[in-house]
Amino acid sequence: MKSFALALSGGGARGLAAIAVLEVLDELGVKPRAIAGVSIGAVLGAACSAGMPAKAVRRAVLDIAHRRSQTLGKLMQVRATPFSKMFSSNLGNPMLLDAEKLAAAFLPDTIPDDFAALDVPLTVIATDLYGRHEVAFTTGPLRTAIAASMAIPGLLKPVEVGGRVLIDGGAVNPLPFEHLRGMADVVIAVDNTVGPSEARGIPQPWECLLATFQVMGHVIATEKLKHGAPDLILRQDMSLFRLLDFFQASSILRVAEQKKAEIREKILGVIGK
Repeated sequence: MKSFALALSGGGARGLAAIAVLEVLDELGVKPRAIAGVSIGAVLGAACSAGMPAKAVRRAVLDIAHRRSQTLGKLMQVRATPFSKMFSSNLGNPMLLDAEKLAAAFLPDTIPDDFAALDVPLTVIATDLYGRHEVAFTTGPLRTAIAASMAIPGLLKPVEVGGRVLIDGGAVNPLPFEHLRGMADVVIAVDNTVGPSEARGIPQPWECLLATFQVMGHVIATEKLKHGAPDLILRQDMSLFRLLDFFQASSILRVAEQKKAEIREKILGVIGK
């Protein structure tokens, strides 16, 4: 078989569909030579790089989704603005979450604190807000890099690393397959940035902001592909789900499950049988 590297896109809750791809890889008994991920893709990529079986990733995600009250309680605890400061002069946003606290509260213990402890080389993408460019992490504190990579503006507080203010990597590179060129025989990219969406009328302001972020990611990924695509792109239509539909994880994974046979054949088609 040919060696392969794996790129995992952002896409919020839609990105959970990539778990089905990881399960197919486990069933085939093959592992990527290297992984690159952004936002939710960085989380799943870190789990895979750390040697966490895909079935265990599925169980961890479903545990968070099914324990709704407990999960909501944790979210209240990781707010960036404590209740005591909500009505202070700076009028802190009571809904803003602290990305680093969120990572500490929800990332599986299997994911180590440092890139050096991973079994498979991993690249995590974030965005330098003031530098206006992407930042690719491959060494150093892993959980901090993941927190930065998933810091969606307006929802999660930016993460400061080395004097740089970092936000969600999907703002500049929602499908980071180019970081894997030359690291394996073939590059496989899982793209769940956006799919066809049914018109639902005028959205609420917050929903409109998140949908706009998805549209931007889709446009960026489309332009990137014009200048050189990976050897295989796996797309799963998750248009039924919104960016923050994490409590719909069971439904997302059921939809993704239906494509596993097709995913298996496509992967075997590029790495050999």
